[in-house]
Amino acid sequence: MTKTALFPGSFDPFTLGHLNILKRALTMFDRVVVGVGVNQDKRSMFSAQRRVEIIRQATEGLQGVLIDEYDCLTVDYCHTHNIHHIVRGVRNFIDFDNEKAIADANRKLAPDIETIIIPTAQEYAHISSTAVRDLVKHNGDLSAFLPNNVKL
Repeated sequence: MTKTALFPGSFDPFTLGHLNILKRALTMFDRVVVGVGVNQDKRSMFSAQRRVEIIRQATEGLQGVLIDEYDCLTVDYCHTHNIHHIVRGVRNFIDFDNEKAIADANRKLAPDIETIIIPTAQEYAHISSTAVRDLVKHNGDLSAFLPNNVKL
């Protein structure tokens, strides 16, 4: 039986921190679906299609990675695709508190789906998509924030 997890997020854009979490999730699951969430309330720098392409670039050569975009509740996506695990990454205690609240709500909605929270490796804890977007706007050096093969 193939064990699959969903790694959901806006990934605007996908960073070295996201890649770190994904690679570590792949040590626990046969397949990880990177789910690009479409949130109408969130103003994204990159379109969902562009974010998917960036993730394809970042994960080139990684086995067991699937990429999909979705516009529904995460637990509904999981039920539709027979996925019973959600993977989330955290950089600090603030992220943890937010992710735990989401995991608790998801557990209420779907007790059959478990959330796995993975702390990012220390060398990536300073990276946020917000900081990367700011660097993009100001033509900053992205080399310490994005996978080498990603071109924005």
